[in-house]
Amino acid sequence: MPNDRRTYLRVEYLSRINRVIDHIAAHLSEDLSLEVLARVANFSPYHFHRLFRAMVGETLNRFIGRLRVEKASLQLIYQPRKSVTEVAYDCGYSSSAAFARAFKEAFGMSATQWRSGGYQRYSKNRKAKDKDDQEIGKMRKDYDLPPMYIDPVTNHPRWEVTMPDGSKIQVEVRDVPEMHIAYLRHIGPYAGNAELFRGLFEKLMRWAGPRGLLRFPETRIMSIYHDDPKITDEDKLRTDCCITVPEDTEVDGEIGKAVMPAGLTAMARFELASDEYPQAWNFVFGQWLPQSGYQPDDRPCYELYHNNPDEHPQGKCIVSICVPVKPM
Repeated sequence: MPNDRRTYLRVEYLSRINRVIDHIAAHLSEDLSLEVLARVANFSPYHFHRLFRAMVGETLNRFIGRLRVEKASLQLIYQPRKSVTEVAYDCGYSSSAAFARAFKEAFGMSATQWRSGGYQRYSKNRKAKDKDDQEIGKMRKDYDLPPMYIDPVTNHPRWEVTMPDGSKIQVEVRDVPEMHIAYLRHIGPYAGNAELFRGLFEKLMRWAGPRGLLRFPETRIMSIYHDDPKITDEDKLRTDCCITVPEDTEVDGEIGKAVMPAGLTAMARFELASDEYPQAWNFVFGQWLPQSGYQPDDRPCYELYHNNPDEHPQGKCIVSICVPVKPM
C-alpha cells in the first residue's frame, strides 16, 4: 500500500477515535455502550473495540471507567455541597456501591477519605507534584489576596494581585460566549515541552491558513487541558491545541472540531517563561480559587494566548489561564 494511502487511513482512524473520546467526555452520565460508541465512530462494534484499544492504549471500558472516577475525584474536591451519592450518579455510576468499589480501586481510599483531605497526599506523578508544592509553598508564605472590586467599565468581578516578587496578576470573572474550535490533539506528557506545543500549533496553522481561518484579532489561540496531571497518568493526559473557527467550518483528518460551552469563567493573566506554567496554575487553584467565593464547574480549563513569545523582549508568553467557575 503506498505511503500516502497508509497516512490517509491512519489519520481517518484517528479522527474517528477522537470523535468517540469527545463523545465519552461529554456524556459520562449516559449510555456509553459499545454499540452506541461504535456508531459514533462509524465502525462495527467488533472491530471498533479492538481499534480503540490499539490506538488509545486502554480498553474502551477501562477508558470510560477512568474518566468517570477521575471526574468524580475532582467533584468531591471542588463541589463540597454535592453528596457522595450525587457525585456517583452524576458521573455515570449505577449505584453507590459500584462507585465505592471503583473509587477505592482507583485511589486506594474511600470517597469520604479523599474529600476529607486524602487527595492532598495523592498524586500519580509524585516527583512533579513535590516540585510544584515547593513553588506554591513559597508563594503562599504570609500571603492573602486583596479584596475583589467591580470593574467600572465591564462590571466584572476583578482582582489586582501583586506577587511577592513584584509581578502583577489580573484575575477577572466574566461570562464567556460559546466558542467553536478546531483542534489538534496530543495524548501524553506535555509539561515544560515548548517544542511540542510549537509543533502542534505550526501544524494547526498550516491547515487553517489556506482555508482562510486565521482572522486575527477575531481568531483566538488556546490550549485545552482535559485532565488533572496530579490525578491522571502522564501518558494518558489529553491536551488540545486549538483555534476558534466559524460554526460552519468543515474539518478533516487529524483536525477535530468541538464546541466550548458558554459560561462563567475566571481569567488570570500572566507573562510566563516556558518553565513557569506550573507555578501560575498553582496560584490560580491554590491561592486565588479558595479565597474567591467561586468553585470550578465541569467544563475544561484552558490557556488563552495573547502574543507570539518570539516577539516578546524576554521570550515570554502573555497568557490567560481560564478556569470555568460557578458561585460556591
